[in-house]
Amino acid sequence: MGNVQEKPPGSGGGVARPDQATAGSRTRSRGGGGGGGEKPQNDRAPEKGAVNGTQRENSPAGGQEEQSSPAVDTSYLDAPAGALPPHLARLKNEGNHLFKHGQFGDALEKYSQAIDGCAEAGIDSPEDLCILYSNRAACYLKDGNSTDCIQDCTKALELQPYSLKPLLRRAMAYESLERYRKAYVDYKTVLQIDTGVQAAHDSVHRITRMLIEQDGPEWREKLPDIPVVPLSVQQQHREKPISIEQAQARAARAAQEEARRKEARFTLLKQEGNGLVKKGNFQEALEKYSECLTLKPDECALYTNRAICLLKLNRFEEAKQDCDSALQLEPANKKAFYRRALAFKGLQDYLSASSDLQEVLQLDPNVREAEQELEEVTGLLRKSLMDSANRV
Repeated sequence: MGNVQEKPPGSGGGVARPDQATAGSRTRSRGGGGGGGEKPQNDRAPEKGAVNGTQRENSPAGGQEEQSSPAVDTSYLDAPAGALPPHLARLKNEGNHLFKHGQFGDALEKYSQAIDGCAEAGIDSPEDLCILYSNRAACYLKDGNSTDCIQDCTKALELQPYSLKPLLRRAMAYESLERYRKAYVDYKTVLQIDTGVQAAHDSVHRITRMLIEQDGPEWREKLPDIPVVPLSVQQQHREKPISIEQAQARAARAAQEEARRKEARFTLLKQEGNGLVKKGNFQEALEKYSECLTLKPDECALYTNRAICLLKLNRFEEAKQDCDSALQLEPANKKAFYRRALAFKGLQDYLSASSDLQEVLQLDPNVREAEQELEEVTGLLRKSLMDSANRV
């Protein structure tokens, strides 16, 4: 549909009746006799003190110029809209703009005026009328008016069979009315046209559960026939250029899917690494934690976990580096201090090991292992100092 995006039903916006005119459309152009038709594109009278839409240069007092208000960009109103003539294209474009800004009732009115204008002008453009009905259906859906939404979607589909957006909106409207069988059929038809519509996948799963509860194991037999979408329609949809909004939505869905995939992979690798540590397979566990870090390089626990493996493999310098990385992320991480102390001990840097163990006990005086290690490291430090003195 035009530039209107799908949103779930009932999420806001009061809807004016289609037969009510907007304030702008009540103003007729003055002067010039000969017909005085309505001009929705420029129907607001200039403000007081303005000439041809701009402020007067002469100020009311003191000779200073009045500041002109910032110009509002309305160029979108003049964008082409299929085969619609300019005055109807403006109504459609204005409806799209209002819808985008959450003014669903006003948007509905613009689409209604455009639909009526097509009938008055004898315009026979099924594609454009389909879009207008579909857009108006989106407004009804937003207002929770599912019955009128279904009616407009059905008209749109009569004009352009297998049009994706009216099918999806009608499915949503049927679902909101708990007409689950009809909703199921429309959602399944949508997925024949475009398997990438995640909302349709989610809804099919949800409705299937409801129909099983409602109709039992024979639920499929009670469904209306699901139409077979011609291959030519599917191909045409795949080749159709997508809008900016569609491209952004697809990119967002792809990013969410990639994030879910990464999270699942990360969780599995971490669990496998933890299991391998318990079995004493430190080299394999190290590889699992290393792969985890490619997915989440800022996960502190991975560095301290990998440090255990490196310590067990006597790779003390690498273990120290992992503990350094952990402490950059969490400066008060007692596990990182304790394991770095063990790495320093392996490197025979007993003074640094003693300092880290004291940090551990300052953070938590009840760490029994740190007390024992500090006692041992202190003895090793004394011995190394004595050996150094004896060599001199």
